[in-house]
Amino acid sequence: MNDTRPKSVLTRLVSWVIFVGISLYFLVPLFATFLQSIKPKPNGVPDPTLAYRTVLGLQGFYVGLGYSFAIGVITILISLLIIVPTAYWVRLRAPRLRPVVEFVTLLPFVIPPVVYVFGLIRTYGSPPFLLLATNTGSDTVLVGAYVILSFPYMYRAVDTGLAAIDVRSLTEASQSLGAGWTRILLRVILPNIRTAILSGAFLTLAIVVGEFTIATYLARNWAFGPYLSLLGRTQPYTPAVVTLISFALTWIAMLLIAFIGRGSRTRVQVAGAR
Repeated sequence: MNDTRPKSVLTRLVSWVIFVGISLYFLVPLFATFLQSIKPKPNGVPDPTLAYRTVLGLQGFYVGLGYSFAIGVITILISLLIIVPTAYWVRLRAPRLRPVVEFVTLLPFVIPPVVYVFGLIRTYGSPPFLLLATNTGSDTVLVGAYVILSFPYMYRAVDTGLAAIDVRSLTEASQSLGAGWTRILLRVILPNIRTAILSGAFLTLAIVVGEFTIATYLARNWAFGPYLSLLGRTQPYTPAVVTLISFALTWIAMLLIAFIGRGSRTRVQVAGAR
């Protein structure tokens, strides 16, 4: 007893030191950025909210945010249509193909975005696939590029959710009640991996909203990422504000994940034949 207590106290002390150190490493740069954003401006106006009001008062800020948000939602829907059936079928019927699918979904981490976007330009910027000649075609290529970029995050989120439930038992029980594959996916699988899907969806949305390279080379300069970069180069004292706003949007997405998935537990739902 005498030897155990000092070790327990020392362990808690070390844990608190590590926690405080990591917190300071994370919070101090944010606090310094905030101080920079409210720093008095050269024109002598001692208004700490001037930079925030300047950024939030620009119409292009909301146009870029709305455009990137719409592109992100479309990207999430298409990615889910591809990833959820694929991950479900691989886990249920073809587990030996999991390493292959995991390797394919990791390719966006291997290929640099600059190489990727130049490949898209060479492919879709000339006949016979001349899509980049119009805004609609360019938006389509941009969505396709973001769908590929979302694969590592979406697949792992969905696969983790599927690993937490008994996919085979749920499928067999649903089939015994007469449910088809569409009903099984919509009424059984999706409700049980809701939190995993939300995690992958918000990660994808955060990537799309903040992405810069692909949107810039595809001439989508009004997207949120390129617009924030342009704003930081042309408006003094706005980079700090833009950084904090981007960070706040990311944390809002994470809080939404926690709120929507709050109290949710794995529920066994079997679709009956009706």
